[in-house]
Amino acid sequence: MDKGLVRSVVAVGSGKGGVGKSSVTALLAIELKRTGHTVGILDADITGPSIPKLLGMTGPLVDRGEGIEPAVSRSGISVVSAQFMVEDEQTPVIWRGPLVTRLITQFFGGVNWGPLDYLLIDMPPGTSDVPLTVFQTIPLDGMLFVLTPQDLAALIVKKAMNMARDLHVPLLGLLDNMSWLKCPHCGEKIELFGPGRIDQIADEYGIPVLGRLPVLPAISTLADSGRLDEHSGPELTAFAQGFARAVDEVTKSAVRML
Repeated sequence: MDKGLVRSVVAVGSGKGGVGKSSVTALLAIELKRTGHTVGILDADITGPSIPKLLGMTGPLVDRGEGIEPAVSRSGISVVSAQFMVEDEQTPVIWRGPLVTRLITQFFGGVNWGPLDYLLIDMPPGTSDVPLTVFQTIPLDGMLFVLTPQDLAALIVKKAMNMARDLHVPLLGLLDNMSWLKCPHCGEKIELFGPGRIDQIADEYGIPVLGRLPVLPAISTLADSGRLDEHSGPELTAFAQGFARAVDEVTKSAVRML
């Protein structure tokens, strides 16, 4: 499938659930949009979609005969998600693999994304049908990997990284989510889950650490109320800047290889 008017298509994954990958995807989109970029999110987590809730969005999607029109968040982020196709947020999507993978291809090739600087694909956990469909049918410029400072998260993210590398998807870099907590009384940084292994993994795979995001109770409050686009902070800004540099570098490398 062709990228059309989308400049950069980037998957965001972890291999593992529970590391805040969808929140990171949404926060990255919000910060990129805030700094003047046009951004879309393809919510590829078909059976566990989170993006609409985080951004306070509801469906349905509209097809006027020339392709699906993405929903647009308050801050101007274009989004497609399976959540827009069900009656309410508690209705499950109970589909077999072939239907799920078919929807992924439709979400990319059958949506009028228009001109975008970045299309972020929020990947589901695991290394099965949906990631394989994304890697083999969507022209990815790279993949960002999210983990938390626990050995189990590090182990699982390596599986996702190895899958991407085996399928020739460039590894953009790593983000350490829930990396630390600032004590509200003394200001000390507390590593709730220990120091983590992100630096070792980055060295092992030869990719950069793009950021470390703290645990912030305010993020949970904003996410639960669908107002995540109100969050900002220096760590998020630094992460988005590092992400943009990594995408540019991978794109330049691909051009040099042609």
